Amino acid sequence: MERKGESVAAMPFRVTREMRLGRTSSLIFAGSIPKRVNSMFMGEYSHTIDAKGRLIIPSKFREGLGEEFVLTKGLDGCLSIYPMEEWKIFEKKLEALPLTNKNARKFSRFFVAGACMCELDRQGRILVPSTLREFAGLEKDVVLTGNLNRIEVWSKAKWSENNDYDDMDAIAEGMQEMGIVI
Repeated sequence: MERKGESVAAMPFRVTREMRLGRTSSLIFAGSIPKRVNSMFMGEYSHTIDAKGRLIIPSKFREGLGEEFVLTKGLDGCLSIYPMEEWKIFEKKLEALPLTNKNARKFSRFFVAGACMCELDRQGRILVPSTLREFAGLEKDVVLTGNLNRIEVWSKAKWSENNDYDDMDAIAEGMQEMGIVI
């Protein structure tokens, strides 16, 4: 975005390490001070979880997570990792659900009751609580996938079951009803 009489290249801002490495999706200029827009998560990584429940987070994902982040149940039998900023957005949406609606209460409970705060240890690992490991069927081989604003953690077996892309043409047609046209 250009200000009157000034090119984007001439606008003052500091180039950060993540910008040089291509990890920042874009900048939004508010006056002369740029505001960083969160990186999106993408990619697929295979790792293992040890007997104590420690899981290495791929280095490509670590910076986007920040110091503290949330691990919780996800849909389709996976776990989801949200950066704190994204979790707060999701939390606000859950808070807006009507308490008088049984499905809304159940939906909120599903995500919040098993959620836990996480930090990376010195080796870039998190400790996955046993209840979440059981829910997702995490035993040894794990697949971590970036899904825009969150990271999904899958058992290798569930990942293989849930990611059969034979019906993508039909799914893509259905996305048109939601405003997604490719």
